[in-house]
Amino acid sequence: MDTDLTSNYLGLTLRNPIVASASPLSATVIGVRQLHATGAGAIVLPSLFEEQIRHDMRSTERLSQVGSNSFPEASSYFPDTVRDDGVPHRYLDLIAEARHAVDIPIIASLNGTTVSGWVDYASQFEAAGASAIELNFYRIASSPTATGPEVEADCIALLKAVRARVKIPIAMKLHPHFSAFGAMARQLDAAGADGLVLFNRLYQADIDLVRLAWTNDVALSHPSEIRLGLLWLSQLSGRLSHASLAAGSGVETVDEVLKYLLAGADVVMTASALLRHGPGHIRTLLSDLKTWLELRDFKSVSEIRGLMEATHPVTDTERQERGDYIRSLTGYRGPYVRR
Repeated sequence: MDTDLTSNYLGLTLRNPIVASASPLSATVIGVRQLHATGAGAIVLPSLFEEQIRHDMRSTERLSQVGSNSFPEASSYFPDTVRDDGVPHRYLDLIAEARHAVDIPIIASLNGTTVSGWVDYASQFEAAGASAIELNFYRIASSPTATGPEVEADCIALLKAVRARVKIPIAMKLHPHFSAFGAMARQLDAAGADGLVLFNRLYQADIDLVRLAWTNDVALSHPSEIRLGLLWLSQLSGRLSHASLAAGSGVETVDEVLKYLLAGADVVMTASALLRHGPGHIRTLLSDLKTWLELRDFKSVSEIRGLMEATHPVTDTERQERGDYIRSLTGYRGPYVRR
């Protein structure tokens, strides 16, 4: 039996639901080709950061003034670094080259928090050939004066600013730390988000007790991190007007892929597992996914998508979650606990 793994994400048709998330593996055309060859349904390029664009804009402004007071023709002189050596320019080249190298969707990633001139690069992503844009809203509101509504409003304003500049699909990659994530998801859906990626991991600093210094090493995700994603996927699946749902964080084996799909994810993204095991790990995930479906007589992946989503009213869901919480705490069993 030829199991159909075809999936739809952001209005794009994917050959399967496994998406190679943003990582150093997709930072080169060679890496993009490897991920394509091992079966990825789509590929997200590493993020271009607001700070990188701003730095490039400042450098361009400074260099454009070189010789401006010397003679009339000097105003037409721009050093090569202004034209093609900046990080943003190389990123646009990567989009164009990757798009021509493979026949699966290439999703560009734009990472920032404010609404200003840098978001104009979204239209350049589109012109370079990006199939979609993943807008990564990564902000830690550490200021004691920043309020929840202000941060949420900034996120929605950023989406609207990018939406006004491009016609290609936009996915919002979010962290889970909003006071009412369900309401936030619905607002983004209404504001034009074509998809939500759950969840962005906040990288948190640690303390090195030997050097007595802060460290901020990148820690790869672990399967234990999927539960928050499962909760919100099951709550949002079938309750948004049109936005797709992508799951990320904690994907190591087919077990996490299946759980995310059952909870309602349209696609499942992975980066940590590919960094641990190499791009070829996608083949393992796809093979195991097909085997699981075939053993249970499912003819397509769409047949299991959302099977475990929440089906009762929100008020009943909150009551059930509260009950599950109480039972978890009161029902704990362990070697040092007597009942």
